[in-house]
Amino acid sequence: MKLTTKGRYSVRMLVDLAINGANSPVFLRDIARRQDISEKYLGHLVPLLKTAKLINATRGSHGGFALAKSPADITLKDIITAVEGPISLIDRSIELKSGEFWDQATNAILAALDAFTLEKIAEEQRSILESHSYVI
Repeated sequence: MKLTTKGRYSVRMLVDLAINGANSPVFLRDIARRQDISEKYLGHLVPLLKTAKLINATRGSHGGFALAKSPADITLKDIITAVEGPISLIDRSIELKSGEFWDQATNAILAALDAFTLEKIAEEQRSILESHSYVI
């Protein structure tokens, strides 16, 4: 299992929203600029994150994107599965007779991803940015 760019960039986008979108929606172009990610690429992630009910979009001059839930209620697992699909170490359609250890290993990974909330990740990012005097 390897985390793709979709997964990594989705996490970065939602961390940016957690830090910068507490009071008002955030424009995609601003997220793209701060995160140094193509706005077009982020645009491809938006439908997946909206379908998973992780973000909301508002149209208009005061529009933009905001988290659909509290950062404390969004886990790393929620974000990754929204854009990557179900997480599994093996392909069940091929490996019908796999050992129970594969299930246990997959469950351990899922539990680890579920333990990290967007709130925790955003707090860590804020701390790093403040210690380097950067503004995100």
